[in-house]
Amino acid sequence: MSRMILAAATALALIGTGQAAAFQAPAAAPAEAAVTPKKLPDGTTPEERSNTARLNAEQASRAKAETTTYEQEVSAAAQQVAHDQSEFAEETAVYEAEKARVAAMSAEERMNWEADVAACKAGDTTRCAPPATVPR
Repeated sequence: MSRMILAAATALALIGTGQAAAFQAPAAAPAEAAVTPKKLPDGTTPEERSNTARLNAEQASRAKAETTTYEQEVSAAAQQVAHDQSEFAEETAVYEAEKARVAAMSAEERMNWEADVAACKAGDTTRCAPPATVPR
């Protein structure tokens, strides 16, 4: 058991030594300050700012290209919708005109048929339909 206590005490002593050494590290900092570049008031270096500006410019350029592409796609889609609507309106107009023509033709044929029936009933046999043939 005394060995365990001795091992624990040694371990704690070594851990404490490491922490003490960490507190003494700033004494060497003035020598490093000559090597590291001067930092600006916000804590960045001129090199970091330069890299940030370059990355921001690259991102802005990509964003502008994507926006331009998107706007072109939106414009093309709007043109396609306008074209499709125009084509639909033309086809609808043709359909409605044909429907009106057929309705007028049908109405005229019905009026002629009604006139023939009325004349046939009035005795004009020339306007009567031929008698139906009976199949054998």
